[in-house]
Amino acid sequence: MATHPPSAGPSNRLAQEPSPYLRQHASNPVDWFAWGDEALARARAEDKPILLSVGYSACHWCHVMAHESFESPDTARLMNEGFINIKVDREERPDLDQIYQGVVQLMGQGGGWPLTVFLTPDLKPFYGGTYFPPEDRYGRPGFPRLLMALRDAWANKREDIHRQAAQFEEGLGELAAYGLDAAPGVLSSEDVVSMGQRMALQVDSVHGGFGGAPKFPNPMNFSLLLRAWRRGGGESLRDAVFLTLERMALGGIYDQLGGGFHRYSVDARWLVPHFEKMLYDNAQLVHLYSEAQQVAPRPLWRKVVEETVEYVRREMTDAGGAFYAAQDADSEGEEGKFFVWRPEEIQAVLPPERAELVMRHFRVTPLGNFEHGATVLEVVVPAETLARERSLPVEAVERELAEARQVLFQARERRVKPGRDDKILAGWNGLMIRGLAMASRVFERPDWARLAVSAADFVLAKLWDGTRLARSYQEGQARIDGFLEDYGDLASGLTALYQATFDVKYLEAAKALVKRAEALFWDAEKQAYLTAPRGQKDLVVATYGLFDNAFPSGASTLTEAQVALAALTGDEHHLELPSKYVARMREGLVANAMGYGHLGLAADSLLDGGAGVTFSGARDAVAPLLSAANHVYAPTFAFGWKEEGTPVPALLKELFEGREPVAGKGAAYLCRGFACELPRTDAKVLAERLAEKPKGA
Repeated sequence: MATHPPSAGPSNRLAQEPSPYLRQHASNPVDWFAWGDEALARARAEDKPILLSVGYSACHWCHVMAHESFESPDTARLMNEGFINIKVDREERPDLDQIYQGVVQLMGQGGGWPLTVFLTPDLKPFYGGTYFPPEDRYGRPGFPRLLMALRDAWANKREDIHRQAAQFEEGLGELAAYGLDAAPGVLSSEDVVSMGQRMALQVDSVHGGFGGAPKFPNPMNFSLLLRAWRRGGGESLRDAVFLTLERMALGGIYDQLGGGFHRYSVDARWLVPHFEKMLYDNAQLVHLYSEAQQVAPRPLWRKVVEETVEYVRREMTDAGGAFYAAQDADSEGEEGKFFVWRPEEIQAVLPPERAELVMRHFRVTPLGNFEHGATVLEVVVPAETLARERSLPVEAVERELAEARQVLFQARERRVKPGRDDKILAGWNGLMIRGLAMASRVFERPDWARLAVSAADFVLAKLWDGTRLARSYQEGQARIDGFLEDYGDLASGLTALYQATFDVKYLEAAKALVKRAEALFWDAEKQAYLTAPRGQKDLVVATYGLFDNAFPSGASTLTEAQVALAALTGDEHHLELPSKYVARMREGLVANAMGYGHLGLAADSLLDGGAGVTFSGARDAVAPLLSAANHVYAPTFAFGWKEEGTPVPALLKELFEGREPVAGKGAAYLCRGFACELPRTDAKVLAERLAEKPKGA
């Protein structure tokens, strides 16, 4: 397992933890506990406040604070004497992270990681922040000074702390259920258009993306812009998406040699990233670029998807077939060292003329564009310009650049690689299964569907027993009960995988996951979904899965899965909770679409009432129809296939009833709102019908 090596020294309790993030702190002189009964009992027994530190293995500033503070014997002594110190991997316990990020928000700060929160022994927070430096700077108090002040307050001003904790508890309860007191409403096509048009006002018209620096990919929100364009929002919405996808693909946020996207850029033009790569970002971006290919095919979209999938296959896939969580930003103690280049490094591996070509293409100069004269690769001078300058065919220059990139990639492979977090998370695997399934259909790559199948089979075998889904798998052990996002993401991925393979076992598993999720997480009074299973004992307030952030809320992906199940099985029951939930969330969704991007996608599909296309006939007869349909941007339609001469699975009997080939030809039955049109046997006619703007658009 490749992770950040901890500093040398004796191990603490975290050495026994499976989480790579926790083990990064195993040699700290801090007397760390993992979150659990032992730590919480110790806090109560010793009447000490809890110092809760939340982060994740690929987090750069988590590493900085660890080096500056947690590896310091003097700081560790203050922590050990005054507090019960608990480390949490936010990727293992997103519910705890969600709650205690609220403390920082209530204090008027932006959230983020590392998250540092101080709690009473009964888990009520009384102070918090993110990164604290070792001494006063950046307008933040030095961590040792803060520790001494809070220890003194606990000893001498306990009433003040309890008063502050009570206020935080009340505020966290309000935050957790924010928006759930709104009156239910009916979402319309016009709402989707207006959401997209308002979101488009925030798009950077020069570089793409939302707002300025730092700039995040935000794939679900750009996917929602495409939905609004489809419903008649105007060409400017589609153009905003394409501008963003193009600028990202040519920028430093995209790994120009190895494929895959870094988490975000620190600037407004996608140049210098924070270099960690997260599975969930790449999963959503594979899906979005595949949608862009359906809307308007481009070689760049294909290149990005091919290279990103290859990156995931090469770097992020376990021997058993499932996908790892993250790749670090740092190697050899430096952020980005693995990814950046200097002129002499390029000249050392390429002939002079080709080195000059590459350095002009990526603008690699002695001054660089990053720290210490290094260069983050971005496409500055396109192949077309280089071809004109050299009076060469574009194809010849593109071939030269591709060969040079391969040489540089092989040279880079000899460097020390960044650490990798090899946790297998059920939900994040679901997101990548969803992305791969979509890409396999659009680009006609059955090998990508097989990648998704391997991951799905692993997760269903190792993390799901038919009634309980585990969140994390590592070193042969499934751990931690799944959260809403695990059930929702995996169910959504499996409904997508069925549409790529037509293997009904994935649809059956999705249905079972949805049924269990509804039992565990649906709050009938609030008409919303809890983040953690009902009755979770170690949460100071109940939390609801409402907002879509860097990755979708489980409520959004579960709603997406339910709508797809309705379309794929013909069972209207699957629309019951989506209808209630979208009605409950309609006011917040329309007012703040940026915070509910993936819910917007699910709600848009719900507008079409479980729309689907059932293909009927032998494989060869159906293939032209299916290929044509997969190349059309029709995101609210789910695809099923009734293969001639095979038994109809029980789950699909109702849907497939009476849907037969027509005069020996493969047929496509297009249905919306459980009302079906006459079957179509001509691929071109089917594609034209699917491409039509929805009624009311």
